[in-house]
Amino acid sequence: MGFDHSLEHIDEEMFVVQSNLDDMNPEWCSHISDSLFAAGANDVYWIPIIMKKGRPGLMLNVLVQADRLEQVEDVIFRETTTLGLRYIRTTCHRLGRRFEIVETPWGQVSVKEGYHREELVQFAPEFADCERIAKEHGVPLKAVYDEVRRLYVKKRKEL
Repeated sequence: MGFDHSLEHIDEEMFVVQSNLDDMNPEWCSHISDSLFAAGANDVYWIPIIMKKGRPGLMLNVLVQADRLEQVEDVIFRETTTLGLRYIRTTCHRLGRRFEIVETPWGQVSVKEGYHREELVQFAPEFADCERIAKEHGVPLKAVYDEVRRLYVKKRKEL
């Protein structure tokens, strides 16, 4: 099921897959997250938790469309120490998304725009572009973000 993400829409066939893990090396989280995204997960996040007997643990949360659920399950059972999963059916309201290029003194940065009822309500510089520029030019990442946001607002006002 592919949606045109430039249009605001509701994804109804979604699941949040959860697992509590108290016996897994947390260094694995990055690899597991990457594997889940490669399997089709829409979002992956980890929450530190305290489990029974006061043991520290992690709660894995994966947002996935129903048609990708089996691939996500395969990754979780293969890559984590879990013995079971919880499933929560959910619906996601997604803003329409478009991208705008902003010219900075250091190069181009893509800015993601979010539209609700065809009105711009959110915008954010793309992290990877900002990080690349910060590293290449020895500029603090925060300064890159600030400049991109300033230039984006200026560009919008000129339209």
